[in-house]
Amino acid sequence: MKRLFVLLLFCLVSGPHLLLAAPVVLFDEGHGQQFLAGGERPLDLAALAGVFTAAGGEVRTSGQPLAATSLAGIDVLVISGAFQPLSDQEVTAVRAFLMRGGGLAVMLHIAPPVAGLLHSLEVDFTNGTLRETDRLIGGSAQDFRVRDLAVHPLTGGLTDFAVYGAWALRGTVPEVEIVARTGAHGWVDLNHDGRLGPGDAVQPFGVAVAGTLGRGRFAVFGDDALFQNRFLEGNNRVLAGNLARWLLPVQTP
Repeated sequence: MKRLFVLLLFCLVSGPHLLLAAPVVLFDEGHGQQFLAGGERPLDLAALAGVFTAAGGEVRTSGQPLAATSLAGIDVLVISGAFQPLSDQEVTAVRAFLMRGGGLAVMLHIAPPVAGLLHSLEVDFTNGTLRETDRLIGGSAQDFRVRDLAVHPLTGGLTDFAVYGAWALRGTVPEVEIVARTGAHGWVDLNHDGRLGPGDAVQPFGVAVAGTLGRGRFAVFGDDALFQNRFLEGNNRVLAGNLARWLLPVQTP
């Protein structure tokens, strides 16, 4: 009996120290974001936050500038739908966060606010959103299914996913690869007339890229709608689960 009591006492004392803290996922809400991780509106991101929680993460939000102090103790940073630019100091802080092993997901509503960050990660983008000629959703050239997928943890178990107004992306170094792209006749409306014509750029365009920096990894999606509550279903939800599992650190006892 005494031996059992000692064993129980050891478990009570040691137990809390044996529990692993959940990795922390920070949703940035300090750059004019209109679509929020705690929101239940159709274009909010509560469902995406739930995917990270289901994968083992502890979701937090912050409206503070991104800095070494605000990123301390954070494992994954999500920057979705920024409308205000990141400062040079914030870009430096995010790069340092990646270098030490953090995970980063960036989803574009408009590209200019995150241009400094993307260029620092060797990710380039077009000056307008993409259009497609087939696999359209609801007849809109800007809403389409992406089927050309590279073999990558982000695309595991997928045959396609949907985007709703995506910017084209590409890496400018080998460490950044396109993991999903349009078909051969994707196009950018260079003359802004709303029609596919001789002056427009027509080719396969990347809509999602993945890369590494230091000990960290990152993914950039040319669209933020694909993970919003309204559209987070079917293969888009599978993609979100893949993203969460790829970015979250592996927990070992």
